[in-house]
Amino acid sequence: PLVESGGGLVQAGGSLRLSCAAPGRTMDAYVMGWFRQAPGKEREFVAAISWNEGRTDYVDAVKGRFTISRDNAQNRVYLQMISAKPEDTAVYYCAARRGYGGIYYDSTLYTYWGQGTQVTVSS
Repeated sequence: PLVESGGGLVQAGGSLRLSCAAPGRTMDAYVMGWFRQAPGKEREFVAAISWNEGRTDYVDAVKGRFTISRDNAQNRVYLQMISAKPEDTAVYYCAARRGYGGIYYDSTLYTYWGQGTQVTVSS
């Protein structure tokens, strides 16, 4: 029930904005996360945002370069990427878990997932 968009090819140092939509579903009661999986690697946590934007967190590798945000009125979550690096190359997934608590880092705690969008950063 989640649909990602915005992936593509970008040069190192460039920017990209990923978007996640939830057609037919209200997202304001959900914790939202972004994960990524590079070839031959485990899926890893990238960023998460609480239901009311009161809390966000990021994996150390993207802190200062990625920003997660949400627009509950539009039922969308975004991941703004700047200063992209080749090691950011991966399939990026949007995930959702219902709850008014904090944020979650464990992918197994998320209930809904998108199909993924490919991000390739060329050097």
